[in-house]
Amino acid sequence: MALHLRGPGLGGRRIFELAEALRDHGREARCLLLVNDRLDVALSLDLPGVQLGQRSLPPGVARELLGPARTIGLSVHSRMEGEGGRRGEVDFLLVGTLFSTPSHPEGRPGGVGRLKEVGELDPPPMVGIGGITPGRVKEVLEAGALGVAVRGGVWERPDPAAAAGVYLRELAHCVAKTPAPGGNEGSGDGHDRS
Repeated sequence: MALHLRGPGLGGRRIFELAEALRDHGREARCLLLVNDRLDVALSLDLPGVQLGQRSLPPGVARELLGPARTIGLSVHSRMEGEGGRRGEVDFLLVGTLFSTPSHPEGRPGGVGRLKEVGELDPPPMVGIGGITPGRVKEVLEAGALGVAVRGGVWERPDPAAAAGVYLRELAHCVAKTPAPGGNEGSGDGHDRS
């Protein structure tokens, strides 16, 4: 499981303070804390990694600065942007916007076809994002995603912890029904798909 810290419009000091406040909680919960775009914050607080966008530093430069041990994700919205994941510089692709979502009203949803399109490139593991409800988790995983990322489906609910539990149960249910190589039930790959 990962927590992605974003703060569009927030200054560096505020992002640093939020990341510092979340760092120890993330470690205790065995949750990967990724900070959006701020390599300086990741390095200064010894965070596990960063999430890069299309306007960020190039992934190769980020890898050079962060080293091989930190996790680097790259947000992509098309097959062309997904090409950036093939060079071995990132650990996963965050692929979206899949479905209509109020957080990105300008985004053109690509549906699960976007995952399939990017998946043809033999990319690193993909995580689907954008308008994913618990009822869409299965469809997203079947299209090639290793997991899902959500914001509104958790944070905009009266009980975010309970909402996160719904997603986690759906992921566990889907993973349990996924045949592993060789025909055994369960994913067998040891990956946490959330």
